[in-house]
Amino acid sequence: MGGEGVRFDAWGYGVNASSDDCVSAINAYYQQVLSYGRKRSVILEAVDHDGDCVLANILAAHYLCSADPSRLPSLIQAAKSRFEQATPYEKAVFNAVSSLISDNRDDEAAFELHQKLLKDFPRDLVSLKRAQILCFYMGRPDLSLNLVEQVLPENQQENYVYGMLAFPLLELGRMADAEKAAKKGFEINNEDCWAQHALCHVSQYECHFKEAVEFMEACSPSWSPCSSFMLTHNWWHVALCYLEGHSPIRKVLDIYDNHIWKELERPDAVPAEVYLNALGLLLRVHVRDHIDVFEERLKVLVCRLTDQKTWYIEWHLDLLTLWALAYSGELSIAEELFSGLKSRFSRMSKKKQSYMHSGILLAEAIFDYGRGKYEQALEVLGPDFDANNCKMIGASDEQLDVFNEVWFIMLLSTGQATKATEAIEERIKKREGAPFLWQLQERGYKLMGKPEATVISEKLRAMESAYFK
Repeated sequence: MGGEGVRFDAWGYGVNASSDDCVSAINAYYQQVLSYGRKRSVILEAVDHDGDCVLANILAAHYLCSADPSRLPSLIQAAKSRFEQATPYEKAVFNAVSSLISDNRDDEAAFELHQKLLKDFPRDLVSLKRAQILCFYMGRPDLSLNLVEQVLPENQQENYVYGMLAFPLLELGRMADAEKAAKKGFEINNEDCWAQHALCHVSQYECHFKEAVEFMEACSPSWSPCSSFMLTHNWWHVALCYLEGHSPIRKVLDIYDNHIWKELERPDAVPAEVYLNALGLLLRVHVRDHIDVFEERLKVLVCRLTDQKTWYIEWHLDLLTLWALAYSGELSIAEELFSGLKSRFSRMSKKKQSYMHSGILLAEAIFDYGRGKYEQALEVLGPDFDANNCKMIGASDEQLDVFNEVWFIMLLSTGQATKATEAIEERIKKREGAPFLWQLQERGYKLMGKPEATVISEKLRAMESAYFK
């Protein structure tokens, strides 16, 4: 592709830009996106260098969609005004990104535009990442996997692509394949935090908690340049491994204080991203009856959550916020948040309502759980609840699993021990080395007066002593 003013980006695709500095800033943005960096604002420098560049303007619009929506109209208009002069690659990115930031966004249409873009321009890993995030919020890891497999032949030794291959494999339960892909990504770049994250997922799922902690803590020095989400999320995984591996609760407390909450001290921290991982950890702690150790920290967090600035950004965050507000007695504020979620659900298209239905039911149930209305919550969830069917709230299987634990506890607390133990038994078949599942099973058997409770108790003591000291 030639022509005056046409330069080439990191993928080798043509960009109509008036300066090398503009393209350099675009390439720096690519690196920040793929590495989960905290300097994605570098894309604004591309616009400063060339306010007419279609690619720079539309990528900046996507970045500012959540950071500063007030600037969107001018950036989109600037891109549109030079659209005819744009290269075919720029036009494809413009169309795909525009579909994502549209007021009447259609997720399936946005996916199809990204699929076409990646068919024509398979080396564009940032568009792959953007499409995979879309699939994540659609609850469709199958589509996400299809996309990365589609572009893999053109990116066999590329940095970051194998971490992107590993994640949908994880979500589809293909742990061996996910581990293989993540190891390949880690071999290419041992500071690829997404490949590190995938390897931790595998170890955690297989109940190799000590190994997961040792691996992640060894990797942790490389997380400093990461976004608030990625930094605190990787530490969230470490904290969960300590928690699941029956380590002293002070280990979990230390991670919360020094690696999750402490992130808020950084001037460029994104509070909503920190709150998501803080709440995700506190709900786990609550389910395991250790919340008394964290009560003061929960109070501080709840004070922040009453500020509506972090509402309606992420469904997952909203659900966790509902629990924290309700559990802490802020019922009127929790009711306001839940009413807002119902209002947003009612304004969705019928198609989107159909796949968000499980999400709004889970929100209602978690609100009820937080305020101690267990029977009401169980009625909302129904007899065949499986949190893995709620991916559309924007949560991984690992993040969703706490809602399965909540369901087990509500069943046990409302006299439905038989139902609970049957469900827990199925879960144990997948994660036999998870002490907490055996604790719940022991509790269920005791409630039912089964002698097997004694055998489980002995097994549990041996299992717990084998993990952390």
